[in-house]
Formats: sequence, C-alpha cells, structure tokens
Amino acid sequence: MIEQLIWLLNITRSQVIARRYFVVNGFDGALTMLGLLVGFYVSEDVRLPVVINACLGVAIALGMSGVSSAYISEAAEKQRELRELEKAMVTDLGGSAHGQAARLLPLFIAFVNGMAPLAISLVILLPLWLAPSIEPFSTFPLESSFAMALIMIFLLGVYLGQVSHTFWLWAGLQTLLVAAATTALIFTLSPG
Repeated sequence: MIEQLIWLLNITRSQVIARRYFVVNGFDGALTMLGLLVGFYVSEDVRLPVVINACLGVAIALGMSGVSSAYISEAAEKQRELRELEKAMVTDLGGSAHGQAARLLPLFIAFVNGMAPLAISLVILLPLWLAPSIEPFSTFPLESSFAMALIMIFLLGVYLGQVSHTFWLWAGLQTLLVAAATTALIFTLSPG
C-alpha cells in the first residue's frame, strides 16, 4: 500500500502539495500554540489545566479543520484533473492509476494537512503535560512550552531551507523572526 501511494504521488507530482501542506499547516499550528501560550503568560495566574485544555482544544480544531478543508479542496481538484485528462484522451480513466490517484490522494493530503498542526501542537504541549512531575517544567511550564514552540518553528524553517537549498540557519532564523514579531505584537496589544 505504501509503495503504491508513493507511486501515485510521483505520477501526479502530489508530493509537492503534501509537503507544502505539511509546512504551512505545521507552521500554523506552531504559531497558534505560541500565540496561546504568550496570551496565557501575559494574563498571569492562569491555572495549568485551563492552559492545557484550551491549547488542546485549539490543536484538535486545527487538525480537524486541516483534514476537512484539504479533503474537500483536493478531492475537487483531483476530480477536475481526472475529467480534463479523460476529455483529452476520450476515455474513462476511473479504473486507471490516475482514477485511483483521484480517489486516494485527497485522503493522504488531507491526513498530512490535518496531522501536521495537531502533531506539532502536541509536541509543544509536552512540557505542560510533564510539568506536574518533571523539573524544570514544573517551575516554568509556560516558558518551557514557549521554548518548545520556538524550537518547532525553527525546525520548520530549517526544513524549508533544505527544500529550497538555502542556508539552513538563515531559513530557521527567518521563521524565528516571525515568531518574535508575533510575540511582540501580543505583548504590545495585551491590556495591562
């Protein structure tokens, strides 16, 4: 099954779409978690279970939104591509590799699109879950998750550097710059 999926990705060049969705929605998940954590930090005296539940709710919503929106849009695009190819070839391609790709690839791309923000968000939340039992997470839970968010954002930048064949450090620093600007805006606009 995995070999067939890779083959379908290759013949349709959909691996580029899946990679793009992974980075875009992964970045959305990381930046959203960062924003929530900074928002809770500036709010002061927020209980840890409230932070965890709010962040988990947002992570799940990002995942569900990613899965459903990508499936709807990719299924429509793949069906359009298949119909255009069938029209050009004057034949039904429903049973062909292209027909199979039109059915399976929207599911795969939707999975990538939804799992990227969910998985990255869950990694960012790890210090919050571990806070009751592990130092220094117990002393600085929000700060630890904030640091994890910055690490994930930096790693996404490094990955983009590899994709674009640019210097990995510069690419990572560019994404950290976005995180710094986001954090600064939240601090600037927060009342109090």
